[in-house]
Amino acid sequence: MWGIAMNTSRRTFLHQSVALAAAPNLAAAARHIVLLGDSIFDNGAYTGGKPDVIAHLRRRTPHGSTATLLARDGATTAGIPAQLARLPRDATHLVLSVGGNDALQRQGLLQAPARSVAEAIEMLAGAVGEFEPAYRKVSDACLGHRLPLVISTIYNGNFSDARYGKLARNAVALFNDAIIRTALDYKLKALDLRAVCSRPEDYANPIEPSSIGEAKIAGAIVAVVSGSAEAKGALLFRGVG
Repeated sequence: MWGIAMNTSRRTFLHQSVALAAAPNLAAAARHIVLLGDSIFDNGAYTGGKPDVIAHLRRRTPHGSTATLLARDGATTAGIPAQLARLPRDATHLVLSVGGNDALQRQGLLQAPARSVAEAIEMLAGAVGEFEPAYRKVSDACLGHRLPLVISTIYNGNFSDARYGKLARNAVALFNDAIIRTALDYKLKALDLRAVCSRPEDYANPIEPSSIGEAKIAGAIVAVVSGSAEAKGALLFRGVG
């Protein structure tokens, strides 16, 4: 009888051990993703009642995980510290998308008179020269919370005026260079939203993502945070689907 009891206990122990090893560690996998930045994330006002990025993200996160929206429509780099002040205590990952409004504040440069191409480039370089240290200061503030940080480029938008769209894309590329340099220097993962939102239907208007675009952004966030798009150093992730 004793031998039977020992064998039964051993089998029970082995079965339980195998089951625990095979079962997903939900506690370890649980994540609390916090979205910081501007209307690329805080876009509910532009989706016509359809799901915005936080709704898409919450649907895609695994059981036991959650997501919080701290981003605010119209925010610039100057507004990120106030968002970080409201950071949930159980946050595990930060995703930052800011810079588009900083660039918009300088859109007058696209129409400013210049005596030469060199002078025009100098004006744009001056604007980026003001933006980059502000962006790095915000990145430092995020990293000060000792949480994984994902940053994103500014997308190109969807302008009906082809000439203006071309000017805007090339001007925004200079701001994106500053963001990418930050990713490289800080060894951060970076989502390239220019590739994620690349079709007209990804936009609700010239500068705001549609629910379709937001679904793509949410999918990209999940992929990079979950590690299915892992890379050493900076990661320019082109999205999913």
